[in-house]
Amino acid sequence: MGEKIKRLSLELTRIASVVGTRGEIKAVEYIYDYLKKVDYFIQNSRNLQLKDLKNDSLNRKYVMAFLEGKKASVNTVLLLGHIDTVGTDDYGDLKEYATEPEILKQMLSKKSFDEEITNDLKSDNWIFGRGIFDMKTGVASQMVMIEEFSEQLEKLQGNLVFIGVPDEEGNSAGMLSAVQDLAELSKEKGWEFIAAIDTDYMTGQYTGDENKYVYIGTVGKLLPCFYVYGKETHVGEAFSGLDANLLASELMKEVDLNYDLCDVAGGEATLPPISLHQRDLKTEYSVQTVNAVNLYFNFATHISQPDEVLEKLKQKAIMAFENTIRMLNENYRKYCELSGTPYKRLPWRTRVLSFEELYKNVKGEIGKEIDNKLKTLTDELLKMGADDREFSLRIVQEVHKHYSDKNPLIIIYFAPPFYPHIFVEGANQREAKLLDAVEQAVKEVREKYEYKIVVKKFYPYISDLSYCSISKNEESIRKLVNNMPAWPKKYSLPVEAIQQISMPVLNIGPYGKDAHKLTERISQSYSLDAMPMILQKTIERLLG
Repeated sequence: MGEKIKRLSLELTRIASVVGTRGEIKAVEYIYDYLKKVDYFIQNSRNLQLKDLKNDSLNRKYVMAFLEGKKASVNTVLLLGHIDTVGTDDYGDLKEYATEPEILKQMLSKKSFDEEITNDLKSDNWIFGRGIFDMKTGVASQMVMIEEFSEQLEKLQGNLVFIGVPDEEGNSAGMLSAVQDLAELSKEKGWEFIAAIDTDYMTGQYTGDENKYVYIGTVGKLLPCFYVYGKETHVGEAFSGLDANLLASELMKEVDLNYDLCDVAGGEATLPPISLHQRDLKTEYSVQTVNAVNLYFNFATHISQPDEVLEKLKQKAIMAFENTIRMLNENYRKYCELSGTPYKRLPWRTRVLSFEELYKNVKGEIGKEIDNKLKTLTDELLKMGADDREFSLRIVQEVHKHYSDKNPLIIIYFAPPFYPHIFVEGANQREAKLLDAVEQAVKEVREKYEYKIVVKKFYPYISDLSYCSISKNEESIRKLVNNMPAWPKKYSLPVEAIQQISMPVLNIGPYGKDAHKLTERISQSYSLDAMPMILQKTIERLLG
């Protein structure tokens, strides 16, 4: 089985399938053509399908294959993987060899690297190449599982579905299209998805970490944004204005890598929020101070829903505003003492609104006029192909422009993308069954191999797994939608379809190093022996 996975991994890696290119279609077609030759699909051709992505400008496709076990049951397990990779420009003068593992290893051996990479280049255990680790070895393992179980249908009490999708490294268009088809499939067949298994990459969590990890559940992601509006002034009268850069900097201090914003569940903590963008919106040089700044952060979640994150960040924004006002007054008082100027407390007061609150205020002032203006702007932005983040900011600015209150203000909103977290607690029968299946599978493999295998609660990297479930709390979804200016004209999720197939999730990944780096590589040990065995045993226990 390991040798077959290796062969398929190498063949998939040789297909350059950078996200957003036609290579994604070639990789999907390769999988389809391979499975088409499997006896089961020769006899059951309807169970293997090439499906178009919905509303995709690149006309991309994904592959869906499903097995129906001999022992009839509604229980269905989903295997999912992505066939796209990040780009190859990081390989520099070796770019043409990035997807040729055998040649690449030879060429990299002529370069200078640190001791660990140099040793791995000398070892027969390691295979280098773009996508070999993230995640073509994982996809190959799922293809082999489908082929193996197609010959052992008597072992399956239920159904096994495989999807190989594009665009995971982009906007998850493949997965978001697939979940709608999966919802239709479950409705048509009367199936119930009891678990989703991804085989995305797995690596050490710290320097020298030799553990191998299996993850039950997955991290989520929000992109909270702040529109910071100050009060402009001439630099010669600096204290008569409120510098938006200063307010934004204080906000950055309150949020960026702040450990008390880590989301903790099941004894595991997310990384704290990290800034992805900070830019003042002044377009020219002048001696007028900055009056508007835009910031946004990567915010990982384990348990907090969008409405809870919004409230946490609102409190941080209030704190930042109050700190700024206090600091300004202290500095102004000291300046007045130095310059012999009478001191009078500055007029600023703390003002923080969510986008939903801002919109309601403006709607209350000018009625439907704001909707007409937003429609005109939306049409213009869609026509020019504005980025999701830029689109969101422009909508916020347009609403704020028509707000009668021109005092300094911080507006909080969400921009795309949104990835729900999935916390598998064992709270229901499906979750308990998945936890037990993984525990028993890992136990069997530990007895056969010497790897130290650790089961953790949350896959720590953003992935398509997130779209296997989403909160059914209407208030939480409403808060997300109402505070995401790009929804639904520029961005949306098939919420109802995701809720329909909602299932606990698991990641059993191959082991390697340096995903998204030119030294991306896979370890044959564990990846081609223990990992496939854990995957196989877990499926057997879920559908046995």
